Amino acid sequence: MSRRGRGEGSIYQRKSDGLWVGAYSGADGRRRFLYGRTRSEVRDRLVVALRQAQQGVEPGPARLTFGRFLDQWLEAIMPTVRPRTFHSYSDMLRLHVRADLGAVLLTRLTAADIQRLLSKKLASGLSPRTVQYLHAIVRRSLGHAERWGLVPRNVARLVEAPRVRHPEIVPLTPDQARRLLAFVHGSRDEALYTVAIAMGLRQGEALGLRWGDVDLEAGTLSVRHTLQRLGSEVELVGPKTEKSRRTLAMPGPVVASLREHRRGQLEERIAAGPAWQDGDFVFASPIGTPLDASTVTRRYQRTLKAAGLPRQRFHDTRHACATFLLVQGVPMRVVQEILGHSRLSTTADVYSHVLPTLRRDAADRMGILLGEAL
Repeated sequence: MSRRGRGEGSIYQRKSDGLWVGAYSGADGRRRFLYGRTRSEVRDRLVVALRQAQQGVEPGPARLTFGRFLDQWLEAIMPTVRPRTFHSYSDMLRLHVRADLGAVLLTRLTAADIQRLLSKKLASGLSPRTVQYLHAIVRRSLGHAERWGLVPRNVARLVEAPRVRHPEIVPLTPDQARRLLAFVHGSRDEALYTVAIAMGLRQGEALGLRWGDVDLEAGTLSVRHTLQRLGSEVELVGPKTEKSRRTLAMPGPVVASLREHRRGQLEERIAAGPAWQDGDFVFASPIGTPLDASTVTRRYQRTLKAAGLPRQRFHDTRHACATFLLVQGVPMRVVQEILGHSRLSTTADVYSHVLPTLRRDAADRMGILLGEAL
C-alpha cells in the first residue's frame, strides 16, 4: 500500500492490475471504494466522495456522463429561470455541446476539453458572442455540479472565453429622432416610437406595457412585465432583473402621444367588435393582440428607410434615449435607473462613446466658470 497523502483519505495502488484505489466510509457507514488509472484521478474523486459523506449524501452514479448530468441540471433549474432562458440553454447545449462532450464522464471532464470545444465552435463560424454565451452556460452548469459535490472544481472557470468586440453604437441624433417622429405623426406607430426613444425601454418592455401600467394623470409609466415569444406563443414574464422593475416619469410629449394613441385604439376596438381580444396592451394589433417583436423591428426599419434615415435596430432607440440624457448632463446614476441596468458599470461601459463629449462639455463649463472668476 502506498503511503497516504495528507487529506487524501486512504489511497493505494493494486499490484495485480496497477489500478489506484480510494477507500472511505460512506454516509451509511459502509466501506466504499473508488478506482482510477492515476493517483490524482482517484484523489479528486475521493475529495468529492468524502464531502458527500460528510453531508450525508450518497454518491451519484460512478459512470455519470456530462450529457446525463446536463439533463439533470436542466431539470433542476427549469423552475428558477425564464422559459425563454431555459429553451435557450437547452438548445445551445443540444446543438453545440452534447455531440462533442456528452459522452465524457463528468468526473473526467477537463478544462482542455472545454477549450477545444470553444475553439472548434469558433473555427466552424460561430460568432465570438455566441461562443462566449456557450461558455457561460457550461460554466454555470458545472458550478452546480461543484456545489452538488459531483466534481471537485468547476473546470470551466479555468477556460478563457473569446473576447467580444462590441460594435460601435451610432444611435439617431436628436435631429434625426425629431425627423422620425414627424414622419410617423398621426400613425399608429407614433406612440410606440415616442415611448421607445423618450423612455429607453427594452423592446419586450415596451410591447409588454398594459394600460394598467400607465397613469396618464400622474404622468408615470411602470415597467412590470416584458413580452417574450416562445415558438408560436407569446407570454408576459417578469422584468429582466429587479432593477428592471421601475416606475418612470413621462415627459409631456409622451403623455400627449399616449392620450392620442388611446383614443385611436378605442376606435379600433369599436371597429373590431366581437373580434377584439382584450389583453389591455398599450401597443397592440388592430384586434388587441400583442405585437410580434420581429414584425415591429421590420416595420421600424422600413419606416427609417422611407424617412431617409440610417438603418437601425429597434433596440437602438434605447441607445438614443441614453445618449440624449447623458449629453444633456443627466447623471450616469439617473440614466442607469431609467434604463433599468443592474450595475452602474454596465451603463458606463455601454455608453463610453458619449464620454468624450461629456469631458469636452465639462471642460467648457470649467472654462466659463474660471473666466467669470478671473
